[in-house]
Amino acid sequence: MQITINNKQYEANVGDRLLDIARANHEHIGYFCGGNALCQTCYVKVLEGGELLSPLNEEETAFLSDNLVKEGTRMACQATVEKEGTLKMVSAVEEVKRMFENEPLQLAGYAAKMGWEALVKVPDTLLIQSKRELDLFEVISDVISGIGDAFQLIVRAFQSSCCCSTESCTCEAKKG
Repeated sequence: MQITINNKQYEANVGDRLLDIARANHEHIGYFCGGNALCQTCYVKVLEGGELLSPLNEEETAFLSDNLVKEGTRMACQATVEKEGTLKMVSAVEEVKRMFENEPLQLAGYAAKMGWEALVKVPDTLLIQSKRELDLFEVISDVISGIGDAFQLIVRAFQSSCCCSTESCTCEAKKG
C-alpha cells in the first residue's frame, strides 16, 4: 500500500507502525524516546485514511487532547496500519518547519496551542506513566538510537546542501 509522509510516497504493509515506516525512510519525524510513548515528539496529523489505522490506544488517549484527536493527530509510535488503502500524513516536526519557512509569525500561536493541549492532558499522562513498567536499559538504548538517527539526518542534510568548491568534496551537490 502507499503511504504519504510529508508529501513523499513510500510503501507500507498492514501491521507496520507509522514511526517505523517514517524511520525506515529517513523521514522528518520526532522520536526522541525511541518509540516508547514517553516524549510526544512523534505526533503526526493524518490528512487522509485515518480509518485505516488502529484505534486510539490507552497511551494515545492519555496524551492526545480531544481537540488534537478531532484534528487527526496520532502518535506515530502507537498507531499501526490495519487496512489497505491510501494514507497521507504530516509530522508535527515537518509542520513546524513549514510554518517557520512560510509563516513564522504563526509559530507563537502554534506553540501556545500545543502547550495548552499538552497541559490539559497532564493528569491523564501522569496516571498512565505511573502504571507503566519500563525496562530502563531498553528505554535508554532506544533514546540513544533515536539521538543517533537524528544526528545522521542532520549530517545528511548538511551534506546534501554543501556548496563547497574543493576538489576533495564528495557531497551530492558537488556531483550534480
